Amino acid sequence: MKNRIIFITGYLFSLILLFGGSAAAQEVSCIYCGMDKAKFGYSWVIIVHADNTRAELCSIHCAAIHFALHTHQTIDAITVGDYFTAKQIDADKAHWVIGGDKLGVMTSRAKWAFETREAAEKFIKEHGGRPAVFQEVIKAAFEDMYQDTVMIQKKRKLMKMLQPRPQD
Repeated sequence: MKNRIIFITGYLFSLILLFGGSAAAQEVSCIYCGMDKAKFGYSWVIIVHADNTRAELCSIHCAAIHFALHTHQTIDAITVGDYFTAKQIDADKAHWVIGGDKLGVMTSRAKWAFETREAAEKFIKEHGGRPAVFQEVIKAAFEDMYQDTVMIQKKRKLMKMLQPRPQD
């Protein structure tokens, strides 16, 4: 129960930051959920297609949505934000961690990228999880898609219920 309260509080705080931030900070937003790159750089995914179009995405969850919707487009490059530095790194070369006690972005089972093996090992030592490669991470994102989508819909419904209603 305590973890749920912490998770919901964190999500609500993220939404407040997302919708209450300055216009300058909201220049780049996830094309699917609208989350802000300035606040989610540590999980940000950029997909570059062969035709030079780019998809800017807040998380591996939204990247999986993009993969499913754009099977007709060839991908030239995928970068992801390093968990500790938010620096964009090659997703295939990243050292990934699946799981652990840190809440994921748009998912209940976190998927984090690290530029170095040492950084990933440090995270695992402090927060748990298991090492993975990018292919495993994408597979896990697809496996989690239904549960995560239901979770997101419930949170959005809760947020709507918590919004003050205009006075009649």
